[in-house]
Amino acid sequence: MVWSAENATQAYVRTLEAKNDSTSEPNVAEFISAMAAGNCSRLMIDVCENSAGPTTLALIAAAHQTGGRVICIVPTHDGLRASKATLGELASSVDLIVGDALTLFRSNVDVCSGMPDFVLVDCKMRWSENVFAAARQTMEDNGGKGVAVGYNAMRCHEIDRTELLPIGGGLRVTRVAEKTTRGRSKWVIKVDEYTGEEHVYRITAPRILGLGSDPI
Repeated sequence: MVWSAENATQAYVRTLEAKNDSTSEPNVAEFISAMAAGNCSRLMIDVCENSAGPTTLALIAAAHQTGGRVICIVPTHDGLRASKATLGELASSVDLIVGDALTLFRSNVDVCSGMPDFVLVDCKMRWSENVFAAARQTMEDNGGKGVAVGYNAMRCHEIDRTELLPIGGGLRVTRVAEKTTRGRSKWVIKVDEYTGEEHVYRITAPRILGLGSDPI
């Protein structure tokens, strides 16, 4: 994932121009927008507690800079109507989906027609930790790379506070690395038939020599 300072700067400026002036946490949206654009994200998902808001505008600004796409997942049809009212003309720049985010991620987000590389989760929502983990797992299982971000993370008591950035209500940022073919590993459990004890082994299969592999 290559960082683009130009994309980050332009997205930051776009967000300043588009955000709601009544936002109580003025630094969060700009930071998110710059981070998404700087990482050249192409498929961005905003998982909202109720409806779209400043964070969605931030991703729209980033998408304008990267040529990407934004999906906003809201839990109810009331949230959908509120989202359209909040976004106004910019509602046409985002795909609004009503549904359970956890279910969508666990089904590999089939509605997205692609693999997300930037996922934003409101930690105020119920089961936010599960949604955050499912988003990361979706990217990992498909061999992709990306960034998962939780905002309002100070409200989540299930995470290590050392992971948080002190911006707004707290930002939790996790980067998902792209899978490589340097070698495969698996865990094997062997039970001793006499004692009943379980022994766990990790077996790594190195790449074959002659195919650009490291020496064994």
